[in-house]
Amino acid sequence: MNGEPLDWIALSGKRAKGKRPEFFDDPALDRLYSTVFAMAAEISALRERQDTVERLLDENGTLSRADIEAYEPTREAADERGLATRAYIARIMRGFQQEVEAMEAKDPPIMDVVTQLSRE
Repeated sequence: MNGEPLDWIALSGKRAKGKRPEFFDDPALDRLYSTVFAMAAEISALRERQDTVERLLDENGTLSRADIEAYEPTREAADERGLATRAYIARIMRGFQQEVEAMEAKDPPIMDVVTQLSRE
């Protein structure tokens, strides 16, 4: 590296090579989900940083930015964070999981039943 600091804003806007994957018929849905998951990742990072602040305050009663940046969680703290992150992701993905469960179920999803009844 040439010693110049990285321009994180420019790097975050850099395009990946190749065509963007498409998962939905409407490209706006792909963009929406991409945005939602990017925000979820940012929130997850904020949750970890908040955990760091709380742990440092519990341990020391005070903190500095340097303390936050230098913090390395203990094995126990890392395990707690991992569990909290898995629970957070499960909550975010619950709607998708319910759709998968409905597709795998022998009975139609409740909304399909309601739609059928309203047509009769």
